[in-house]
Amino acid sequence: MGSPNFFQPFMAATISCCSFQPGTHITFSPKPPKPSLHCIRTKSFSKGCGGLPPRPTILACSTSSPFPFIWRRRIGSQRRGNDASKFSYSDGFLEKEDKGSDSTSQVLSGLLPYVVAATAVTALSFPSSFSWVSREYYAPALGGIMLSIGIQLSIDDFALAFQRPLPLSIGFMAQYLFKPVLGLLIARAFRSPPMFYAGFILTCCVAGAQLSSYASFLSNGDVALSILLTSFSTISSVVFTPLLTGLLIGSVVPVDALAMSKSILQVVLVPVTMGLVLNTYAKPVVNIIRPVMPFVAMICTSLCIGSPLAINRSQILSAEGLRLLLPILTFHFFAFTAGYWVSKIPLMRQEEATCRTISLCTGMQSSTLAGLLATQFLGSSHAVPAACSVVAMAIMGLYLASFWGSGSRIRDIPASLFSKLFYS
Repeated sequence: MGSPNFFQPFMAATISCCSFQPGTHITFSPKPPKPSLHCIRTKSFSKGCGGLPPRPTILACSTSSPFPFIWRRRIGSQRRGNDASKFSYSDGFLEKEDKGSDSTSQVLSGLLPYVVAATAVTALSFPSSFSWVSREYYAPALGGIMLSIGIQLSIDDFALAFQRPLPLSIGFMAQYLFKPVLGLLIARAFRSPPMFYAGFILTCCVAGAQLSSYASFLSNGDVALSILLTSFSTISSVVFTPLLTGLLIGSVVPVDALAMSKSILQVVLVPVTMGLVLNTYAKPVVNIIRPVMPFVAMICTSLCIGSPLAINRSQILSAEGLRLLLPILTFHFFAFTAGYWVSKIPLMRQEEATCRTISLCTGMQSSTLAGLLATQFLGSSHAVPAACSVVAMAIMGLYLASFWGSGSRIRDIPASLFSKLFYS
């Protein structure tokens, strides 16, 4: 069978498959270096390879192609990440896409963990640099992050997420079953000070962080699943956060359901919906603002992290505050690890992108919400664990997301650390 003409500009090959169906492996003969592709989604295909329709049709594949650039059809779809290529079939020729904005995004993604660390040091050393960021500015800052994600999404992404209830169930159980129990065990094992004990447990019982959606985007994870899981857990926190807090620390923490719903609309749903609408109906506008959105997201992330640190600086740097460091790091480490590997067990059998997303959603929770609730209902000292958690989960989560976004996997971490220690 002859090769479709859109493969000819970059390899002389023939396709041995007879159908572009999800799960079909496509091989080439003669074989170039590592040419295998694995089809994960097709649209508008009604025939096999020999009967490709003459009108433009989109084919989305993951590829191990050795070519270091991004290929794109004349009306094609854009690839994001290191393991997914998208082609659209038409009578035109294959074009090499400009990598300027993509390279900028990758550079900023790699720098983000260092920006977070620098933000933490600056906020603790010079609190006035971030203390001006009040609650009124915090919601718009997170909204800017969500907008940068929304312009990368399509309605099809959400439709696919709703068709997979198992990942949503895994993430939800990890959020409100595993993490509260883990927090209780760690607090008792490390004998957390009484002035911080309740605040630490409360931090382990809140919803997932909106920042996890941005981390999922950086890690080439399932962003739509992350947004859905974060939204569901936030809505459910109206019931589960007071219930779990009452069971684990013996006091009920009331939550203003109306205020929380308003926060969800402002921080997640409105900017993401706006981005979806722009990406669907205003492509020229998206093409203009997309190059600057990585910078906007980085600035917003820095503001969201620096503000709670600057406001709670004195308590964080106290002797009791420093004792919280190890328990908080331990909690987030096991949360990230469990979220990833539970999704990998044979009973679940989730894809790599889904495992990354569940891991990030499990390890990153809305510590700012915990700090607000602790201040209002438990006392200001109980807000210190939440403020420390903001730094830990942001640095650990964003570093892990950047590590995954570079094309690496969990099993690559030991080799990466070894090479840095002995060959740097």
